[in-house]
Amino acid sequence: MMLELAIPETTLHELLDAVPMPLVARVHYDMVTPPALADLDALVSEQVYAARSSIAPGQRIAVGVGSRGIARLPEIVAALVRSLRDLGADPFIIPAMGSHGGATAEGQREVLHSLGVTEERVGAPIQAQMETVQVGVTPDGTPVRLDRLAATADGIVFVARVKPHTSFRGPYESGLAKMIAIGFGKQAGASACHAEGFGQMHRHVPALAAVALARAPFKFALAVLENAYDQPFKVELVPADLILAVEPALLDEARAAMAHIPFDQLDVLVIDRIGKDISGDGADPNVTGCYPTPYASGGPSVGKQVVLDLTEATHGNASGLGTADFTTLHAARKMSLATMYANALTSTVARPVAMPMVLPSDRLALAAALLTCNVVGREKRLMRVEDTLHLSRFWVSAALLDEVQANRQLQVEGLLLPPHFDDTGDLFDHGCNRSGEGDA
Repeated sequence: MMLELAIPETTLHELLDAVPMPLVARVHYDMVTPPALADLDALVSEQVYAARSSIAPGQRIAVGVGSRGIARLPEIVAALVRSLRDLGADPFIIPAMGSHGGATAEGQREVLHSLGVTEERVGAPIQAQMETVQVGVTPDGTPVRLDRLAATADGIVFVARVKPHTSFRGPYESGLAKMIAIGFGKQAGASACHAEGFGQMHRHVPALAAVALARAPFKFALAVLENAYDQPFKVELVPADLILAVEPALLDEARAAMAHIPFDQLDVLVIDRIGKDISGDGADPNVTGCYPTPYASGGPSVGKQVVLDLTEATHGNASGLGTADFTTLHAARKMSLATMYANALTSTVARPVAMPMVLPSDRLALAAALLTCNVVGREKRLMRVEDTLHLSRFWVSAALLDEVQANRQLQVEGLLLPPHFDDTGDLFDHGCNRSGEGDA
């Protein structure tokens, strides 16, 4: 996407060059969270073997894989496929991701590839298509759609991460029931579930899932729970008939383990990168406190949010950029409007794909946030993170150091220094970078 500024850069420099940058220090965050699992392969194999009575030799089993960036996803899927083959089944992979990937079969296949789920890596063919069949209706008349290949298979299993949703609250948020209701429903099913908006999602998700579970050959799900370091600490096989009973407790467990920002109030939050591989909303609102709807809450109070860039794995899907106040020209030029808009039109929420103020460089974006954060008479509370999946190191301004020193989980690493910009006004790597979790 080509995007040019509508006003001369000289005007922006006149307004923003004089804005002082606060001194910042790097902080290490020792998050209290469950330990990561070690041998996922053995764990998955043991659980599938224990559920062997649900799988008959020769059965064609559709293995649903979504678009969420689950850590070690290829490893989990490969172990699941291998275990199914050991039981004599014939597994194949289908994308179960609603309208993601631009609501196209090729786009959804590309999303799987970007997550490392390839035919070679997981040992099973990927069959991507967007056709659905109606398997029933909910009591209120909402049609329940299911991927045609899944509906005609001998059995369906899937892998899903259970976590708090970014746009609504209820006993079933992001996880098993939602993947059944929306992920397997493709664009048509996702559209039906979202038709009344996120204010009704807490009702629609379990209702659609209940019909699909009763009418389609679901066998079991592998529920993945991740800790604050974005690593699986629990992988639990849930039989299909227990999914709706078990998931609320899994959600509570996931919520307790997730990462969070250790400050209640920030004047400026700077995020190096966002993307669909990070969160469905680019940056997880459960971490940032910046939500696209009024139906979810939690996290810090943030005055202004700045997004500097997009991840490569998001393939131009900048959904979530609309919750920021400022971004950069190089981030905006990476946007794929077709991909973003398909997602927003299906979800019926337009704010995540809205355009924040676009500035030519990182420095001007930060200056704009500092200028407009309406703080008078005290130092500004600024925090910079790599993304919402990597919080073990971040940067804070001097105004937050008292809180850092009072928190046993936080340790200052190094001196207070001014942010370092290159000749174009973009930030040098100070530990939070755009290619992975940084070191000094």
